[in-house]
Amino acid sequence: MTPTGELADALLVVDLQLDFMPGGALGVAGGDEIVAPIARLARGFATVVATQDWHPAGHVSFASTHGRPAFAQRSADAPSATLWPDHCVQGSVGAALHPGLPDEVIDVVLRKGATRDVDSYSAFREDAAPDGSRASTGLAELLRARGVERVFVCGLARDVCVAATAIDASQAGFHVVVLDALTRAVDPGARASTDARLRAAGVEIEVES
Repeated sequence: MTPTGELADALLVVDLQLDFMPGGALGVAGGDEIVAPIARLARGFATVVATQDWHPAGHVSFASTHGRPAFAQRSADAPSATLWPDHCVQGSVGAALHPGLPDEVIDVVLRKGATRDVDSYSAFREDAAPDGSRASTGLAELLRARGVERVFVCGLARDVCVAATAIDASQAGFHVVVLDALTRAVDPGARASTDARLRAAGVEIEVES
């Protein structure tokens, strides 16, 4: 299955931000390699949503907030267990979308993770709050209002926000395709477990032959 750009299709470009590029605060190896092909692909879609991590200083996902080393794990029952280096702080250079993704191809910019005490890996719902609830970002409603039935997901990082977004999109009732060649992972070794999570949620993984 390949993208058609039909009105019933949307492209979700996840966190293509400078802090996630090689050399950034939370750089993903090869992240810069997917920018140009995503920009070309985006021109064929009627609906393109670019997500943007948009964290306040002292965000709950930052290792520095807890006085812990980066990539340490919080308690096993925490909804987002990994503590990350400070990244994508609101208004910072690193939080900006990559300039190789032109403004004119983006219909909607969705900022997530903007609440200090709640993270948001997914573009569709925040992670669980202390009471266990997961607030909607409103993206599912926006896509439905545009007649979108199928979403193609690409961007960074495959094993974190791309996977969370794709799984929640499927749970929201969309036909979901992850464009494997247009993703990169924080931990490439997690491919098998990530694929298992995606397929269990009914997500299609399109791999170039």
